[in-house]
Parts: sequence; structure tokens; C-alpha cells
Amino acid sequence: MSESRKTALYNMHQKYGGKVVDYAGWALSVQFEGLNPEHENVRTKVGLFDVSHMGEVEIKGNQATECVQYLITNDVEAIVDGQIVYTFMCNENGGVVDDLLAYRYSKDHYLLVINASNIEKDVKWILENTKQFDVEIKNISDDVSQVAIQGPLAQKVLQKVTDTNLDEIEFFHLKRDVNVAGAKCLVSRTGYTGEDGFEIYFDNKDAETIWEALMENGKEEGIKPIGLGARDTLRFEATLPLYGNELSADITPLEAGYGMFVKLKKESDFIGKAALAKQKEEGLKRKIVGFELIGRGIPRHGYEVEVDGKKIGVVTTGYAAPTVKKNIGNALVDIEYTELGTEFDVVIRNKPVKAKVISKRFLSKK
Repeated sequence: MSESRKTALYNMHQKYGGKVVDYAGWALSVQFEGLNPEHENVRTKVGLFDVSHMGEVEIKGNQATECVQYLITNDVEAIVDGQIVYTFMCNENGGVVDDLLAYRYSKDHYLLVINASNIEKDVKWILENTKQFDVEIKNISDDVSQVAIQGPLAQKVLQKVTDTNLDEIEFFHLKRDVNVAGAKCLVSRTGYTGEDGFEIYFDNKDAETIWEALMENGKEEGIKPIGLGARDTLRFEATLPLYGNELSADITPLEAGYGMFVKLKKESDFIGKAALAKQKEEGLKRKIVGFELIGRGIPRHGYEVEVDGKKIGVVTTGYAAPTVKKNIGNALVDIEYTELGTEFDVVIRNKPVKAKVISKRFLSKK
């Protein structure tokens, strides 16, 4: 812990009673009040997250679009300036280097938002694979702080501290130079919870001012600081993947069930395109499915999945889901066990517990 890096909001974690742990080399709160109340507050009201540990990479230049197109599986030529896509960077075998958001400022200027645990690896990957393009690539992660305000009342709270009409920012769109509590920010209508909300990027020096302004102005709406624990249960219920769980260098986006973000028909080549096209043509041999435990127990990441004592897969994420109120999970299993209603065993503490395949759309939105 003593060697963990601290975000510009570290003092806020202390002030608001966060239980600070090391996460991907960063000192961040796993919880404040508790996982379940924080989770429910985001589902029903509004919550504030410190996500300053995330990485940001700018790509500028005459060939910025060509460069980004080569790096990612989605298609930034299909969107307009001010729009964002969720996407993957893949290796030559189609495995995932990272999942990320690509912000299009213009055809000559992009921002890639990458996972904290992958910053060093991703920057090295990007630099090594884009030498043929006339671009400037800059890792600005150390200069940028980020908070996410999420929940059905997020807009109401954020609107109190900005003169920008937030109705103008559509889902998966961005606006630059937005005044938030007196600071110049990038605001995007994005998030990682399945709820409406915004992600706000700004200079480190403005971090505590913005955090405190949102907490103060959100009192009436019941705003709470949210830790890493609820961040994971919220994203899981909303069928959003986590690198290292549903995604890895050995799991392709097609196997993870996110083929919609792999644009095999885009004209330009991208790293992993040939391998993914081949995998799609030949058919998947394994796939991530959702499941619900029929027996008693809570599934956890890494638990083995069996049929008649034979291993057929592994749990990628599992929880007693706070909103769904079921013991559910995702598992990467052999393709013959992926049909809805298929039963298998999840091995919990050396004991097989019966489970059945269900839709990964765990959360029913109102």
C-alpha cells in the first residue's frame, strides 16, 4: 500500500471514509459506506466515482484516423466529430490487448481512454504498431484526473455546477471546454454502470474542487461516493466486461460475446482482423455465457465449470448481484454447453453446485 500511486483525489478518499486498497498499483477505495448501499444508490439516485487511475492517450496528425482504424476493431470513420465508440485493441491472434473508448475530436485528433492496469502495455503496443503513420502520440495519463457521476439523478446534479445545457450531450457523445465548478473540462455522456451519467476529465489541480462541488450540490439528490466494489457489481449486472475477467489476450471479442464492436466489413485493415474473420467463418469453439446458480453458494472469478466431473470452462465473474438479487455469473465454456437452459456445475470450495445458462442481460431496465 505504501508504494501505491495516489490520485489527485486521494484526500477525498480519506475525508469520506473510504476503505483504501491497492488496485492496479493505485490507492483507491474499495468501498465507503458499503458495497450494497453504494450499488443501490447508483441504481436509484446518483453516485460519484474517482476513476483518475484510467489512462488517456492522444493521437494527433494527418493520419490520425488511419492510425486509430488500424489499432481498433470498431470504425471511427462511421462516427462524427464529438462522438465516441467502445472498441477493442486486439493482437494478431484476435485476443484482446485492451478494451477502450475512442473519442473523436476531429479526423486529425483522437483521445483513447484505456484501462489503468494496461497503460504501460498499451502505450508500448500503440507506439510499436503505428510507426508507419504520420501521427503524434502522447500519453497524458499523469496530467488528467477523471470522475464519473452515474445514476438517474446524475444530470440533475451535474447541471447545478455547469452552464452548459447537458441535454445537448447525447449518449456516447462529448463536449470539450465545459465549465464545471469553474474548471475547464471534457464531459462525455458515458459510464460503466448501465445507468445514465457522465464522465468528466480535467486537470489534476481542479480535482478536489470538482469533487467537492458535486458532493455539495448533490446532497438533495442523495449523492454518495462509490468504491471499486460497487463499480464491479454495477458493470457486471449491466453486462459490461472487465479486462482480466471477460477479456484477455487469450479471449477474443467474439468469444466474449461483443462481436457488435468488431467491424470486419470496414474497408481498412486492423490488427487481428484476419484472425477474427477466420474465427467467425469457422465458428466458435467456446463462448462466454451468463448463468444462475440453482444450488446454494456464490460463484467467484476463477472457479471451474464441470459436467459429470469433466472441466468445460471457468467462471469469469460471479456475484450475489445486489439489484438482480440472484447468485449469477459469467463463464467461458465449451460451445456445446452455451444454449439457454443448459445445466452444468460450478465447483465452489471443491463441491459441484448446479447452475443453468441464462441470458447475460441480467438487468432489466425500466
